[in-house]
Amino acid sequence: MEVQGKIKMIGETQTFGSNGFRKRELVVTTEEQYPQHIMVEFVQDKTDLLNNYQVGQEVKVNINLRGREWVNPQGETKYFNSIQGWRIEAGQAAGNNAAPKAPNEAFEPATNLNEEDHDDLPF
Repeated sequence: MEVQGKIKMIGETQTFGSNGFRKRELVVTTEEQYPQHIMVEFVQDKTDLLNNYQVGQEVKVNINLRGREWVNPQGETKYFNSIQGWRIEAGQAAGNNAAPKAPNEAFEPATNLNEEDHDDLPF
């Protein structure tokens, strides 16, 4: 999977525990009708991949979705998800090979509805 957009934030490398686990966070803002701010974690040796990138730069980030289960001391099971980056490359400038966008008219409410048409959908 991949995420494309502009870099909004690049965090500092964080080190945890006695084993030296390293993590660095990147926030990419997608360029679509409703932009999303996607936080991607880079871990261990992948943290160094972010050294050559800057805020505002267009990027394409290859990601893996990760999920894990945790049982707390009260015996309740909790689930956590994370987005983990494993490759990043400079993206195309907006307009160059960008995905075509639907015209605004495609998102306007329909006005030609026939009230007599029966709708058998359950929702």
